[in-house]
Amino acid sequence: MLSHVRKQDVLLVRLTGELDQCSASGIRRDLDALLSDPRVRHLVIDMEGMPFMDSSGLGVILGRYRALSLRGGTVSLMHLSPQVRRVYDLSGMARIIPVIGEKEAQP
Repeated sequence: MLSHVRKQDVLLVRLTGELDQCSASGIRRDLDALLSDPRVRHLVIDMEGMPFMDSSGLGVILGRYRALSLRGGTVSLMHLSPQVRRVYDLSGMARIIPVIGEKEAQP
């Protein structure tokens, strides 16, 4: 499940549930619809309510990173569970998409 709030050029998205092969296409579609607004330049994904993510989820995040990079934007993550953080760190994506704190994410 996905909820969001937008302020100026920052879109804060809260994900709940699992981001896996079953849910990835729906979340990808919803994120792409939100990011179709060219005024959105920064995406912050709050994963506090997401206990599990697999490689399909990593693909969703990486795809949104690529799309926003083309327009000079950024993607960042926050509130990763220990399991999600492990998958994220092992993937190497932590080198290009930062995990930020609450204060940095204020839309």
